Amino acid sequence: MKRSAGLREELWKHAAESDRARRLSDEVMAEITGAGLTRLLVPASHGGHETDVRTLLEVCTELGRGCLSASWVTGVLNVGNFVVALFPDRTRTEVWGDDPDARTALILGAPVRTVERVDGGIHVTGEWPYASGSLHAEWICGLVLTDTGGGPQPHFALMPAADVTVRDTWHYVGMRGTGSNTVVADRVFVPEHRLLPYKPLLDGETDGLVPPDRLYRNSLTGVFMVGLIGSLIGGADAALDYALEHAGTRRVAGTTYANQAESPTARLALAGAATRLDTARLHARRMADVVDGHALAGENPDLLTRARTRMDATHVVQQCREAVDDVVTLYGSSALDVSNPLQRLWRDIHVGSRHAGFGMGVPEQVYGSALVGQDPRGISMMV
Repeated sequence: MKRSAGLREELWKHAAESDRARRLSDEVMAEITGAGLTRLLVPASHGGHETDVRTLLEVCTELGRGCLSASWVTGVLNVGNFVVALFPDRTRTEVWGDDPDARTALILGAPVRTVERVDGGIHVTGEWPYASGSLHAEWICGLVLTDTGGGPQPHFALMPAADVTVRDTWHYVGMRGTGSNTVVADRVFVPEHRLLPYKPLLDGETDGLVPPDRLYRNSLTGVFMVGLIGSLIGGADAALDYALEHAGTRRVAGTTYANQAESPTARLALAGAATRLDTARLHARRMADVVDGHALAGENPDLLTRARTRMDATHVVQQCREAVDDVVTLYGSSALDVSNPLQRLWRDIHVGSRHAGFGMGVPEQVYGSALVGQDPRGISMMV
């Protein structure tokens, strides 16, 4: 935590430039990597910290107070490394044998279907959009559809970043610094030991596939969601801090109040935003603690637990979005001046909170189905 807190001020200084450049600078990424913050979930046997998921949440929250994009990328790279930790030992040594700081960009989306079976593995041709972290990763992990026995099934395919190209497609109003572009593969060879079935990981049924000593092997959805939400909590917290810092000097237009701190309406808005953030933090910490608890107990989370985890994550980002809306409305139209950091925080949270994992009412459908005893996996591929 001290390392991530120590980077906050530096990230804040670079956040505007990351937004303009539509990517994190090499300097920023070097600071995060040098502090050991991209190997939180790398196994200790390969030079990692092998921390708990609560630590991942708190680190990303702290980084998000400085720069949402930097925090989001850090979370994605850590989750990518978590997935690599589930691969066979040969693969893990290939990734981290010479460099425990090697980073993996994980892309969860529709699997690539142009796959050719060849001796010892597959050739893959296709694209993976929304590849956060792909500009700063040594490895890329995307989904492919291939048959390893029993019919075509989605598999994680782990590829060296040097074997693919990154096409500049990330032209969004927020989270611009994530550089979440499109990864393109053209007949990239992926050996068998760098293929891992996706559905057992998603369903929490990795017994016999992943050795039992691998932490969180049956909690993919929980780890993935925790890796995303910290940045949004941190960003909303930074927005509230900014508004509080200026409440004593900003006038309330059209009133006789000396400043916003003297206005009952402003106080109500601040209280509402602060309470939303408290709610977000409570749900986020419950999520992380549930994932950690199952891992420590050696238990596999059931369908209801996994569905609630996704609902918790969705509720967290909704609260963050509403909190930053409260802050921007309170601050006034000048919050949306391009020179004001509030507008960047507002844009970032609105884009990040609309990640596919949180949206379109799917998490609510998933959780509701699980609550009444139905299998929600018929609705969503992320349970």
